[in-house]
Amino acid sequence: MDFEWVAIAFGDVAWISLAFFLGFLARLINLPPLVGFLATGFVLNYFGFASGEMLQKLADLGITLLLFAVGLKLKLKVLIRPQVWLTTTLHITAVILVFGVAIFCLALMNVPLFEGLDLKFSMSLAFALSFSRNVFVVKSLEEKGQMKSLHGRIAIGILVMQDLAAVIFLATSLGKVPSPWAFLLFALFPLRPVFHYFLKKAGHGELMILYSLVLALGGAELFELAGVKDDLGALIMGLLISSYPQSNEMAKSLLGFKDLFLVGFFLSIGMSGQLSLEVLLIGLLLVPLIFIKSAFFIILMTRFKLRSRTSLMATLNLTNYSEFGLIVAAIGVANGWIIGEWLIVIAIALAVSFVVAASLTANEDRIYKKFRSFWMKFQSKDRLPDDRLLETFGATIAVFGMGRVGTGAYDKMRELHGETVVGIDFDSEKVKLHQSLGRKVIHGDPSDADFWEKIEAAHSIELVMLALPNLDASLHALGQLMEISFQGRIAATARYPDEVEGLHKAGATAVFNIYTEAGTGFADHVMANDPVGNK
Repeated sequence: MDFEWVAIAFGDVAWISLAFFLGFLARLINLPPLVGFLATGFVLNYFGFASGEMLQKLADLGITLLLFAVGLKLKLKVLIRPQVWLTTTLHITAVILVFGVAIFCLALMNVPLFEGLDLKFSMSLAFALSFSRNVFVVKSLEEKGQMKSLHGRIAIGILVMQDLAAVIFLATSLGKVPSPWAFLLFALFPLRPVFHYFLKKAGHGELMILYSLVLALGGAELFELAGVKDDLGALIMGLLISSYPQSNEMAKSLLGFKDLFLVGFFLSIGMSGQLSLEVLLIGLLLVPLIFIKSAFFIILMTRFKLRSRTSLMATLNLTNYSEFGLIVAAIGVANGWIIGEWLIVIAIALAVSFVVAASLTANEDRIYKKFRSFWMKFQSKDRLPDDRLLETFGATIAVFGMGRVGTGAYDKMRELHGETVVGIDFDSEKVKLHQSLGRKVIHGDPSDADFWEKIEAAHSIELVMLALPNLDASLHALGQLMEISFQGRIAATARYPDEVEGLHKAGATAVFNIYTEAGTGFADHVMANDPVGNK
C-alpha cells in the first residue's frame, strides 16, 4: 500500500469533513452550501493548511465537468442573440472604462497595493472584474430549476461569451498563441453525428457516465494540446451533443459527480494565500463594485427588449466576481506588474461576492416585487416574443412544467375535461415542440410575479398542477399563489418523502410522490387492461 497517498487522503478527508460542517451551517441560514465551502478554505488557510494534491485534482475535475454540463444545456441560437453577444461586449467595455480609470486614479494617488500599477494593468484588472463565475451561476440556476428559463439561458449565454473573451485575453497577455493544429479543432463539428451515434449506443447506465467523462476530459485535453483554454474544450464538447435528446439524461447522470468534485474548487479558493488587515479591507472595498456591474447589465438587457423582471433575474445571478480575476492577477505577479497580495485581495472579493449574490438570488422574487415600480422604469415598451406576459385563454386547469410527468398529466386532463387545459413551461423549445404536436402550451415562468398579478384580476383557473423540476421551483410557485390568495386547488409533485410535508405547509392541497405512486399507477394500469389475469 502507498502510505503517502493514505496521508494525503486523510488530510483531505479532514478538510472535506469541515467543509460539510460549515456547508451544513450555511444551509441552515438559507445560504447555498458553497458559501460554507469558501469559508472552510479561509479557515484552513488561517491555520496554515495548504491545499492537498487530491483536493486540487477534485477542483480541476469539477470545473471541467461543470462546463461540460453547461454545454449540454446550451443552444447555439442563444449565443447569436444580441441580448447575449452584444450585451456582453458592451458590458465588458463599460466596466473596463469605468473600473480601469478608477483603479488607475488610485494608483496615481499611491494608495497601498494600487501604488505602481500602470494604465495597462489597471485596464486588465478591470477586465477581470467584469466577469461572473460559471460555477456559482450554474449551481444557483440548477438548484432553482431555472437553467432553461429565459433569464437562465441569457445568463449562461453571457457567461459563455465571457469565456470566449477570456481565451482571447490569455492568448494575447501570455503571448500564448494557439498551435497551428488548433484549426483542426473545427473538425469536431462535422463529427457530431459520430458523437451522437456513440451516445445512442451507450445506453442508460454506467457506460453513458463513462462516455460523458471521455467527452469532457478528452475535449479539455484536445484543446489544451492545441494551445486553447481547456475549459472551453469541455464546454464545446457538451455543446456538440446538446441537440441530441439523450443529452439531458447525460447531464443528470453527471450531477452527483460534478457536485462532489466542485467542493474541491470552492475549498481551494480560500486557501490561495495569507490574509492581512490591509489585504482584507481592499478586498472588501472591491465588493460593492459588483452593483455597478449589475446596473450596466440591467440597462443593457432592458434596452434589448427584455422585460425588467427577466433582466433583473439574469442580473442577480451575474452579480458576483469570477476566479478569472485570480488568473489575471497571477499573470501580473508572474510578469512583475503587481505584488503577490493581489491574489488574496481578489480571492476575498470573489468569496464575499458569492455570499452577496447568494443572498440576492435567494430573495430575487421579493426584491422584484418590493421595488417593482423602480424596475419598471427601465422596461422598454417593445418586448421580445418569448418574454411577454401570459394569456391563459379561459383555461380552468393549468399544468406548470411540461416534462414527462407534466405532459402525461396534461394529456390525461385534456382527455377528461377537453380543451379547457393549458400547459405552461419556461423552455421555449419545449413549448414549440408541444405546440407542433397539437397541445395548448404557452411559454411562461411559474415564479413570475407579473404573471400571477395579472391572473389575480380576472381568471378562470380552478386547478393548478405543479409538475416542476425540483422542490424550490414548486415552493416559489406556491408562494406566488398564496400571495394572490388563490382559492382553487393546487396539486404538486414530490420526489422524496420529506418534500411532501413541506409542500403541504406551503399551500398544496394535494401532493403526488412520483416514485411512491408510480408503483400504484403501474398496478392500476395492469388491472385496468387485464383485471382477471386472462392469458
